[in-house]
Amino acid sequence: MPFRIFCRVLWLVLCSNALTVYFASHSIRTVLVTTLAWLLLLQVAYFASVLFLIWGSNCASRAGQRAEQFGSSKEVGSQPPDANESADLLHQMLAISLLLP
Repeated sequence: MPFRIFCRVLWLVLCSNALTVYFASHSIRTVLVTTLAWLLLLQVAYFASVLFLIWGSNCASRAGQRAEQFGSSKEVGSQPPDANESADLLHQMLAISLLLP
């Protein structure tokens, strides 16, 4: 949602909230408190949605990069690791785990 539309919707919601609270409570103090609470809540929700969109686009680009890397490794014909290398790695991990308390 563009920022301009967000601002219009924000003011519309805040004004309708203020009018509703005023007619229900007849208290300016309650109107100010609830309106400020709604303002904060809506801004946090907008900020969270922007962060979610950034996170989603970042995950999508990473998935695309992984797919490209996977495709290029298939083309090169990469070989699986040698059995001796796997055994050496297993021995190293076992030795390290024995040293840990």
